[in-house]
Amino acid sequence: MPRLLDLGDGALTLEFGDRIAPEFSAKVMATRDALAAAALDGVTDVVPTWRSLTVHFDPLRLDRQRLADCLLRCAQAPVQKSALATRWQIPVCFGGEHGPDLNAVATAAGRSPEAVIEALCATELRVFLLGFLPGFPYLGELPEWLRLPRRSTPRSAVPANSLAIAGAQAAIYPWVSPGGWHLLGRTPVRLFDLANENRPALFAPGDSLRFTSIPADRYQQLHAAVAAGEINADQWRLP
Repeated sequence: MPRLLDLGDGALTLEFGDRIAPEFSAKVMATRDALAAAALDGVTDVVPTWRSLTVHFDPLRLDRQRLADCLLRCAQAPVQKSALATRWQIPVCFGGEHGPDLNAVATAAGRSPEAVIEALCATELRVFLLGFLPGFPYLGELPEWLRLPRRSTPRSAVPANSLAIAGAQAAIYPWVSPGGWHLLGRTPVRLFDLANENRPALFAPGDSLRFTSIPADRYQQLHAAVAAGEINADQWRLP
């Protein structure tokens, strides 16, 4: 049984385990979807993580015990494809100035840079959670042979929209930020947009995505089109 914890007087956390594991993430997503279907008045925010689900609520509108009972029922929901999930295809310019660690990663993995790119583009990655920065997606899982520890020396400034890997996960930095992950490429896709009031973060937990490799000139074209507002998020959705 999952463990239910109080988080102040306006939130409950449902824990499914004590470690990072895809099976716990799947249960988190199934519970989130079941809770959305329950449509409880008074739920103000739902925050999925790798192994837990935190639900914020207004205690003046929603009784704590009613929410707790509902969460424990929702936790029994079967794991299945999420009706709330979106599939994405994200273009990435790999290597060179956009992916300065590609060759070193390939050498460490005992493969060619082309094999690393091919593996990343062939793997459908799942968005497990958002964190660290607004819109920053933790993606997984990578093939076993591509799982490397973080860089021994972090960078003080990782360029925005950089695709990076560390351990079993990949991520994309939405903003310029310090970071210790290996940089393999960069995407022209905007991951966070405050002008989109309904969905400022492009990705949501439970989404899935695939990368597609593009040359540097195509990256520049798409980057300029996104900056000019000529391309919106629907461009990157898959049916």
